[in-house]
Amino acid sequence: MFVDRKDAGEKLSVKLEKFKNENPIILAIPRGGIITAYETIKKFGFDWDLIIPRKIGLPQNKEIAIGAISLDETSIFNEQYISMLNIPKDYIKNEVSEQVEEIKRRLLRYKGNVDYPDVKNKTVIIIDDGIATGSTIQVAIKSIRKHDPKKIILAVPVAPKDTISILEKIVDEIICLITPEEFYAVGPYYNNFEQTTDEEVIEIVHELSREITD
Repeated sequence: MFVDRKDAGEKLSVKLEKFKNENPIILAIPRGGIITAYETIKKFGFDWDLIIPRKIGLPQNKEIAIGAISLDETSIFNEQYISMLNIPKDYIKNEVSEQVEEIKRRLLRYKGNVDYPDVKNKTVIIIDDGIATGSTIQVAIKSIRKHDPKKIILAVPVAPKDTISILEKIVDEIICLITPEEFYAVGPYYNNFEQTTDEEVIEIVHELSREITD
């Protein structure tokens, strides 16, 4: 159980100290992931950037994912689900376009550019505040893999055991502090899991950016 994202991040940083000599780059998934990543970035002075995967939802219920997309338009889709529900190709095409534009909008707002993180030949540590089904994380990993990293580490405070079993096949290492067998949502593992605001993300990004230039 974690007090909040800051507490989870502090506990995660203990496990990530072992990568100090590898000069890794942290890729935080906003919004909540940047708060969770903050302590590791600040404590060890690791390079960092943001990565924003977005889910593609059902036409009638956007919360239910049929796929996911990343900045470079890397995608994953549940083709069986799409076929079973007869979801039109035009809908998927439009959703992909909209979500890529949303990724760009958020990146511009948060860090002022839409540049893809420089991960070539680097140890990449992806940090989020928790994982449920893992579809958006999967597309982030698939996207990063295209850009020739040395290795990919996934670090999260909490994720269900079955999701971890899927993800460990596509990354080099997973660090997860709590892996419950019975899992319903990320929120119950935090005393405070209030939604992170854009303003909080921007404030942290600005603080970390100032420390690099100081």
